[in-house]
Amino acid sequence: MWRTGILLLLWVRLASGELQHETEPRRLPPPGKLDFGYVPAGVYETLAHYEPGPIGILFHMVHAFLYVVQPNAFPQDLIVRLAKDKFGAIQTEYQKPENIVLTLQAIYYEIGFLVCAAVGLLFAILMPIAGLFFCMCRCCDNCGGEMHQRQRKNADCRRGLLGTLLFSTSLVITIGVLCAYAANQNLSSQVKNIRRLVNSNMRDLHTFANDTPMQIDYLISQYATAKNKVIYDLDNIGPLLGGRIHEQLDKEVRPALDRVLNMAGAMRETKEALENVSVGLEVLKEGTGKLNFNLSLVRTSINRTLNDPGCHDEESDATTAQLCRNIRQSLSQLQISANFTRLPKVNPQLENVNEVLKTDLSAIVQRGFSSLNDTPHMVIEQTRSVVETVQGLVDGIGNNISSFSKVFPVQSCLSNFTIFISHAHAKIEDHYPEIDQMDFYRWIGCIALCCMVVLVLAFNYLGLLCGTLGYDKHASPTTRGCISNTGGTMLMAGVGFSFIFSWVLMGLVTIIFLVGGNMEKLICEPFHSTEIFKVVDTPYLVNPEWKNFIPGYMYNDSDLELTAESLYSTCKENKGIYSAMRLDKVFNISSYLNTTVLTKDVVGQLDSVKIDLRGIILLEAEGKQNLLDFSEAGLSEINYADYLEEVNKGVTVMDLLSFARELEAQTDLMPRGALQTALKGHISTLRQIHSQQIIPMEQAMKYVRARSALNQSMRFLERTASDLPNKVLAVLDAIEAAQYLISQNATHLINRETGKFTATITGYFHQYIEWVKSSLALEVAPCKPFSNMVDTAEIITCSFLVDSMNTFWMGLGCSTLFLLPSIILAVKLAKYYRRMDTEDVYDDMEIGNNGYHSEGPQGIPNPMMTSIPTYDTMNRFPRASAPPRHIDW
Repeated sequence: MWRTGILLLLWVRLASGELQHETEPRRLPPPGKLDFGYVPAGVYETLAHYEPGPIGILFHMVHAFLYVVQPNAFPQDLIVRLAKDKFGAIQTEYQKPENIVLTLQAIYYEIGFLVCAAVGLLFAILMPIAGLFFCMCRCCDNCGGEMHQRQRKNADCRRGLLGTLLFSTSLVITIGVLCAYAANQNLSSQVKNIRRLVNSNMRDLHTFANDTPMQIDYLISQYATAKNKVIYDLDNIGPLLGGRIHEQLDKEVRPALDRVLNMAGAMRETKEALENVSVGLEVLKEGTGKLNFNLSLVRTSINRTLNDPGCHDEESDATTAQLCRNIRQSLSQLQISANFTRLPKVNPQLENVNEVLKTDLSAIVQRGFSSLNDTPHMVIEQTRSVVETVQGLVDGIGNNISSFSKVFPVQSCLSNFTIFISHAHAKIEDHYPEIDQMDFYRWIGCIALCCMVVLVLAFNYLGLLCGTLGYDKHASPTTRGCISNTGGTMLMAGVGFSFIFSWVLMGLVTIIFLVGGNMEKLICEPFHSTEIFKVVDTPYLVNPEWKNFIPGYMYNDSDLELTAESLYSTCKENKGIYSAMRLDKVFNISSYLNTTVLTKDVVGQLDSVKIDLRGIILLEAEGKQNLLDFSEAGLSEINYADYLEEVNKGVTVMDLLSFARELEAQTDLMPRGALQTALKGHISTLRQIHSQQIIPMEQAMKYVRARSALNQSMRFLERTASDLPNKVLAVLDAIEAAQYLISQNATHLINRETGKFTATITGYFHQYIEWVKSSLALEVAPCKPFSNMVDTAEIITCSFLVDSMNTFWMGLGCSTLFLLPSIILAVKLAKYYRRMDTEDVYDDMEIGNNGYHSEGPQGIPNPMMTSIPTYDTMNRFPRASAPPRHIDW
């Protein structure tokens, strides 16, 4: 029931949560990556980690000892084979070779434990037998039972050595008892922590159950983020889709329109150039016409002067006649150089251009730009129905998800799961008194075992104390004091209790050692190395028909790759239970979201978008005709060479000052008379014309500008008129190509941009789907509490119980083993503390300086010594401090 509750809680809840509709105005960023925020996460309080503290040193020592006892690797194959056979085949058919091999493998693995157990068992069996024989032997005055002590020179040294060894042995036993006591106390204190750990785990399970619906509701609510973004983009389909189409078309169309716009500018510049030519030509004609008239008058006057008879009388004055001929020949240079009057006017071309400019080509081009820029609005109008349909479908998706919640009883499943957790917790709480009572009994038993050893230690320490404090080096064995005798008696009491308790202690230590050691090697260590999971995950181990028992049990699909190790490790990383439990087998969120959120209807409607741009007119027929009229304005009929030739000429053919100087030089060669005087007057006139007409003409801005403007305008007109019809045809061809692109060949561009827009819209749904899948796998219903439960069980079993139990048997076992040398040393040392019944008596010559007998060489008694075993020294000399001499008897 709880398994069904979890599944329904997690995944039906996902499908059935109420969709939260936002009421605030949508203020979303431009198309891009959606921000769904962070899934609200609960805080799990269980810290499934245990630090033993100082006692951890003892734990490590036990682990090291167990490694020495059992260094073999974890027998995974052996355990698997034994588990598959369920141990029955080996018991019933143990004689089969394969079962014998398994038995030998098990013995080989356990050989260390078996040897140690054999030693402990041997100790437990032999110690009571040895104690029995020891008692019988002492009753026969053997084994140290005779109350007579041989006197030796090294008696003090032997007594000191035995006392030191016994004290050291007792210290070792004490350390062992303290270790056992510390382990016992640690286990009792950790048992009290079990309730805290269990309660913490249960609270985490409640947090898991309570937070999961909230997290799933959050996932569902974030559908509104994707939906609002989709609606935002659909509402702005003009700027988004139309803007992209316009941007792509603009790359191809704008150059053609720019060329038309440039041609319109050329028209205006052509008009200005023609006007400049017309005005400049009139100015230059005016200036050069007056100069030409004055120069012609001067030439006529000089010719009349040269008709003087003096110029023709070669016989009387040949020089003058020659000079007159030279002057007459040079008169051809006395005229203007640039004759602008011969240049035709450009008024016809100017009139044609003015007629062309009556049509505002720039305005026509701007209307073409406006038509192109109206692409987003055209897209809005042509996709209005599709947008409204898609918006309706997007809203319908939320309604479909909301209506899906009525199918499953989510709240009841959640309540059942919570009740199950509470019921399980209550049952565990009911067992706490029993656990405390059992732990108390265990504690009492362990304390009793420790007290057995402490009792022996008490006799040892008291015996050593009394024997040491009551020792008198001047007293003989028969005259030792009461304190010394009490010390020896206590030592022998400790020996007796050692024989009584040691075999019991060793038997219990052996049993605890076998149980605790094997638990450590077969459960705790394999858990830490995850080898135990490999055993659990062995195919066909639990059920011969199941490859993997978890999916086989839960989903009836044992081929699903879901193992105990993968489940534990995934939950250990605090990932979602959806990925940990492979719940996609029960509820495939990908297929559900793909069919519920990203429906075929939405994609089909977006794919059905059709956009027709044939309404865009780049250049109207009036504009095209205007271009053709401009190409036929007659600019090619102008003789640009004549204009440029005249513009580049000087004012006169020859500089008037130079001409006047040459004329003056020739005149000076003539004889004085009327001819010379008349020529001097003409020279003066030429200089006057130069100063009054030519110099002002060359320096006046009016004429300079007119000449410059004429030159520049003619050159511009020449460039413009150069192949003008072909240029206009090229511009028209470009416009036609751009128009054809928009009207006929823009389908591919429109489909491509529409596909990108559709991909953007569906991309929002894909982002939502991927975010949901990722959140389910990593953030929703993190299953850390389940791995914490396993870790808690491991901590309780291994760290609390097994480590403490192993430390207990190690300390108690060490103390028990050292009871054996303690027995031997205590028996030998007691002879030096107890008061003897008889002692060795010597002659005076045989008595050493210290009053003790000096043995003969090689241990042969002195024949002069007399032993009186029946002499009662205690009755005759009850408080003698020294043995009596023979002479006094």
